[in-house]
Amino acid sequence: MKRRLSPFLWLSFAMIVGVMGTALISPLYALYRETWLLQASDISLIYVMYMAGAMCGLLFLGRLSDRVGFRPMMSVGLILMFIGTAISLYAWDVASLCFGRIIVGVASSIVTTSANAGMMRLAPPGQTQRAAVMSGFLLAVGFGLGPLVGGIMGQWAPAPLRTTYIPTLVLGLVAIAGILRLRLPDSAQVHKRLPVGLRDILPKLTLPQPSDIKAFALTSCLPFLAFGVFGLYAAMSPLFLDELVAWHGPVVSGTAIASILLASATTQMLSRRLRVHLCGMLGLLSLVVSNALLMTNLWASSGVLFALGVLFTATGHGWCMLAGMSMINRIATAENRAGLLATYLVIGYIGSMVPMIGVGWIADYWGMNVAVCVFCVFVVTTGLITAISFKSHPRMRPLS
Repeated sequence: MKRRLSPFLWLSFAMIVGVMGTALISPLYALYRETWLLQASDISLIYVMYMAGAMCGLLFLGRLSDRVGFRPMMSVGLILMFIGTAISLYAWDVASLCFGRIIVGVASSIVTTSANAGMMRLAPPGQTQRAAVMSGFLLAVGFGLGPLVGGIMGQWAPAPLRTTYIPTLVLGLVAIAGILRLRLPDSAQVHKRLPVGLRDILPKLTLPQPSDIKAFALTSCLPFLAFGVFGLYAAMSPLFLDELVAWHGPVVSGTAIASILLASATTQMLSRRLRVHLCGMLGLLSLVVSNALLMTNLWASSGVLFALGVLFTATGHGWCMLAGMSMINRIATAENRAGLLATYLVIGYIGSMVPMIGVGWIADYWGMNVAVCVFCVFVVTTGLITAISFKSHPRMRPLS
């Protein structure tokens, strides 16, 4: 008698595989630059196109799992991830690679939202909070495995700009087959699929009530800076890491990016009881320290400073994301929760895209060191001001 894997295990596997391709390419950017003779702005454009795809996928398709069910949307996300990864494998110039990365970005948002919905439906009664934690952990594993695999393959595999994508493609086919053949329990079925209208696709962005505008503005600085600092590592670190540490190659940047993602998720899981005003302040100050260390290390070239910078980046990213989501839940009402969350995330995506465009442009004209320094000074200045304001704002304090 054949034993079937449980729906939970198949969904967990599909979640991890579905988001592996997101940052898989990051350790390869230096190889693309060398092989295709690219400028820093070309690399930043490739990264920004992925983030734009992810933002559009979240805004336009993020709510469809509630209408048609998580399995159809999960299948669409996995198929798009396969197509985008295949296009990236066969890309011959920046335009074709950007096209593939846009598709991967859209797919990552579909996989993330549909997987979260699936975890909630498969959770036993009374276990939704545990399912949410597990969903976040599995997604962190998938996001972290991508750059780690990309770094290892980019360092030692033959023809790395081609072969690096093969493991994700193979695992993606297995995940697609598993999800399509998945037998869901009756409790996880969508018995009445609701029709999809234009209102379900159009993005819904809202602002909080006037009394919470300042608190929301301060809260939105958290993902803006956290996404931006991570974006510097994900998009640009392969171009300047050789000047920071004695170890060279894609595996170094891949390990650093994976460490940030996994340590950030761990920080969030271990800090759930930390008060919001302290959590946000500590997150911002950690990002300030990490960028000060990064700027210093451009001249010191110390492995210890580099490791400390990665650690502070990871903890800062984790605390900022935890405090930000906590404040959104506090500020939002039942009527504007979805729109407010969408606005919050869009600001985060903009924080990842706009600074990277600036860094790439500055690097083209004045060099990578100048570009990194300008970015770090911006984060240190903005982070310090926001940290002080965030901690002292009465809305961030514990509710009485």
